Amino acid sequence: MTTPPPPQPPQPPFGAYTPVPPMRPEDEKLWATLTHLSGIFTGWVGPLVAYLVLRDRGPFVRAHTAAALNFQLTMLIASIVGAILILIGIGLLILLAVYVLLIVIAIIGAVKANQGQWYNPPVTIRFVS
Repeated sequence: MTTPPPPQPPQPPFGAYTPVPPMRPEDEKLWATLTHLSGIFTGWVGPLVAYLVLRDRGPFVRAHTAAALNFQLTMLIASIVGAILILIGIGLLILLAVYVLLIVIAIIGAVKANQGQWYNPPVTIRFVS
């Protein structure tokens, strides 16, 4: 007589949320670094996608994706203000300052993330946490 196979664990219902395992620390650092750098090339879209996809994968990557997204949204607002103020003449200076600040702060954030340090960019309005 053969023994019956052991019972299978219950499967979650279709569409149920299954928790995502946390990332390894080196993967968190990599994705945090890439999120900061993506802001240079994609504006706010890259950090938004990274935040939505990676926010549940670990506290370090969540903090950095949120910081990058907040900074890019702040720079978007500053760019809109600068574009409006072109009519007065000061808008070009504001847009130039936004462009330089965007590149410098994104690179600093990427370096800090790659070193495993927590970082909140200056002159940032906090939209997401």
